[in-house]
Amino acid sequence: MAKREILVLPDARLRAIAEPIEKVDAEVKKLAKDMLDTMYDAPGIGLAGPQIGEMKRIVVMDLAKEGEKPDPIVMINPEILKYSEETITSEEGCLSIPEIYYDVERPAEVTVKYTDLDGNEVEREAKDRLAICIQHELDHLDGVLYIDYLSRLKRDRVLKKFQKAEKLAKKAS
Repeated sequence: MAKREILVLPDARLRAIAEPIEKVDAEVKKLAKDMLDTMYDAPGIGLAGPQIGEMKRIVVMDLAKEGEKPDPIVMINPEILKYSEETITSEEGCLSIPEIYYDVERPAEVTVKYTDLDGNEVEREAKDRLAICIQHELDHLDGVLYIDYLSRLKRDRVLKKFQKAEKLAKKAS
């Protein structure tokens, strides 16, 4: 198991745009395994490459609940083709913004296209929790965080909290 460090706000890499992956090779497969190990250990339901400092367009997810058989999804170069007009509001959190949760409104359904670990192109429809997770993780690939969907006041409050924590950590070290 190769667990990686998860970057935390205000790390600038969380705001960078990830690069496409040219081909699915052993290195990409190892990265996917490391990402799944890191996500399960955190614990979380999704993780994007930039969250561990890998500026590549790859996300991993597993929405299996505790006690259920793991059902990992690995998406390479994912792209949302279609969003529903219907929206859903749900509480979101993020491994890169620990212990902070807010309600976010997003489209209730999406159609996503991606390459799997076998190099196959996959088109998948998703709704509810999976659709939300896909949108959240794909946002990370473009430097967008879920707090960007909040009011300016709430977003600024979160940013200030993490900037203050970073300053305190630097003073302590």
